[in-house]
Amino acid sequence: MSVASPSLPIVSRETQERLTLFAELLTKWTSKINLISAGDVPHLWERHIEDSLQLVPLVERGVSITDLGSGGGFPGIILAIAADARVTLVESDKRKCAFLREVSRATGCRTQVINERIENVDIPPAPVVTARALANLSRLLSWTEKLIAADGYALFLKGQQAVNELTDAERDWHMTVTSIPSRTPGGSILKISDIRRV
Repeated sequence: MSVASPSLPIVSRETQERLTLFAELLTKWTSKINLISAGDVPHLWERHIEDSLQLVPLVERGVSITDLGSGGGFPGIILAIAADARVTLVESDKRKCAFLREVSRATGCRTQVINERIENVDIPPAPVVTARALANLSRLLSWTEKLIAADGYALFLKGQQAVNELTDAERDWHMTVTSIPSRTPGGSILKISDIRRV
C-alpha cells in the first residue's frame, strides 16, 4: 500500500520525494513491526510527518541533532531529510533500529543509529536534542541533561498535558522555556534551554 503526499509548500520537490519514499517504507514496515498504529496509517502525513516538519524552521540547516526514542523516525528522520540535519537516532528496539537504518540508506540521510537505552547512551553532547511522544517532561529532562551542549536546546513535541508537565518539572529543574502552538490540536512544541537541576 502506498501513501500519497499532500502538497507541502515548505519543502523542495526533492525533499518531498524523499519524504514520500520514507512514507512508503514506513507503511510497508508497519505491517511487520509496530512503528505506528494501523489506524494511523491512512493519516500518516498529517499526524506524523507534518507534525514533525513543524520543527524544521526551529533548527539551523545541517545542525547535529540527537533524537531520543526515534521509533518510526519521528521527528529524527524527518529532520534529517527536510533540514539536512546530521541526526543521531537513539532507539532501544532492535527491529526499529533495522527500519531506521534501512530508511536512512534509502533516503540518503546523514544518520547514526544507536541501539541502546537512552540512560545508557554515551555520546558527545549535541546542539539540539529532540523527542516526540516519548515520556513526561521530567524524565525527558533527566535524559537530556547529559546529551545536550552547554549552549544547546531541546525541542519536545508534546500533547495536551504540556502545561501540567511543565509545572511538575519546575519543582526539580531550572530551564528557559518557549512554548510554541502546534498544528496538532491541543499540542505544543516546547523549546527548552539552560537545563539544570534545581
